[in-house]
Amino acid sequence: MITILTLLPGLAVGLLVGYLSRKLILSGKKNSLEAQIEKRLTESKTAANKIILEAEEKALKLVNDSKKEERNRRQKLEDLERNLSLREIKIDERFAVLEKRYSFLKKQAKNLRQAKVEIQNIRKKQLKTLEKIAGLNRSSAKDILLKMVEEDMGERLVRKIYKFKQKEQLELEKQANELISRVIQKCAINHTVEHTTSTVSLPNEEMKGRIIGREGRNITTIEKLTGTEIVVDDTPEVVTISAFSPIRRQVAKRALEKLIQDGRIHPAKIEEYIMAAKKELAVDIKEAGEAALYELGVPSLPVKLIQLLGRLKYRTSYGQNVLQHSIEVARLSENLAKELGGDAKIAKLAGILHDIGKAVDDEIKGTHIEIGVNILNKFEIQAGVVSAVAGHHGGLEQPSLEAIIVATADSISGSRIGARNDSYEDYIKRLEDLEKIAAAFTGVQKTYAVQAGRELRIFVNADTISDLQALKLARDIADKIEAELRYPGEIKVNVIRETRAIEFAR
Repeated sequence: MITILTLLPGLAVGLLVGYLSRKLILSGKKNSLEAQIEKRLTESKTAANKIILEAEEKALKLVNDSKKEERNRRQKLEDLERNLSLREIKIDERFAVLEKRYSFLKKQAKNLRQAKVEIQNIRKKQLKTLEKIAGLNRSSAKDILLKMVEEDMGERLVRKIYKFKQKEQLELEKQANELISRVIQKCAINHTVEHTTSTVSLPNEEMKGRIIGREGRNITTIEKLTGTEIVVDDTPEVVTISAFSPIRRQVAKRALEKLIQDGRIHPAKIEEYIMAAKKELAVDIKEAGEAALYELGVPSLPVKLIQLLGRLKYRTSYGQNVLQHSIEVARLSENLAKELGGDAKIAKLAGILHDIGKAVDDEIKGTHIEIGVNILNKFEIQAGVVSAVAGHHGGLEQPSLEAIIVATADSISGSRIGARNDSYEDYIKRLEDLEKIAAAFTGVQKTYAVQAGRELRIFVNADTISDLQALKLARDIADKIEAELRYPGEIKVNVIRETRAIEFAR
């Protein structure tokens, strides 16, 4: 107990000392923290003052820049106003000069009108004086003078005009021949062309039986799928393909050749090779059209139109390959257009497309010209080309220069030696038949088959055949030709009725 009591004062002193020490320590920390806060506040104030100063400097700079820009704008506006004022002054000066000129010209015009009236009055007085002296009025004197000139100079003028026309005709014919010669020399083309054949060679006679098949099933399948007629006759080692369409005939020919090469001939193989032949021919047709355009340097055309052009490779007219003929006509047309000052591009394009109707004339009714014009209109080909195609066999009242050029080129290509391989006997017989049919009609004086049998010119008696009867005669002759003759393309029936006045100088 005594020990505890002796310890209590010491414990109290210790606690007091500890409390005072802690208080002193806390007081020191407080003072240090206040000093740090004070320091940070001072730094923040300094930074804020710096930012404010920088902002004030930037604002002052912006204000100065704005004032400078405003001064520049005002200067520009003042310069613009000054220029406008000077222009207004100059315009006013010019307007004043124009006003003076207008007044002067107006006064001059008035003086001219007055002078004209005075001249007319003087002329009238002179005419009246002359009429009074001559005893004739103006109309009577004019008639007498014209009659005297006509009597004195009429015959001489007729002779002069006749001689001039003869000379002009000879000169024109000479120039035309020279022109055609030059153009033909620029367009030499090989007429040895690929013709569509209608026969297929066989390796042996046994192949005919295999083509016919059991109970004729093979040949029936070929004919059904190709639309052709397969003729197997006694001709050794040959099968004939008969069809109006050259495309169908070519498909059947290619398919048969592949079947013969394969040796396995039955309906399934026939169908396979016919489909392959159609695809192969379609590619060949498109390539033929593209090659023709590339050869001529013609810009690209619609794909379907190129395919139709390529079909002409398998179309012939009088033995002449129509695609090669079209290429030649295009070249001739281009050269003629350059010589005559026509549009060479239109003439060339019309030349290559002039027989495009023949590509489908076995499928569509109408002449190849009508079909071709409809095709070109469908593909929106330019009007100049369509017009030239429509008129390449005549028929237009006012043909364009390009239409005349294409018609001329077509005639040159068709009439050149070696261009067409029609036999001489058949050719002569066809022309004779044409002339005999026309000559059998009443009123016909002479008949001539021209243009390789594509035109029949008929001269009738003008005393017995009127204009209306001539129209009916042309239609009747055309109907009889259609009924009695077979011919490729079309034949133009041209009935000519003319009246001539003939006198003799003795």
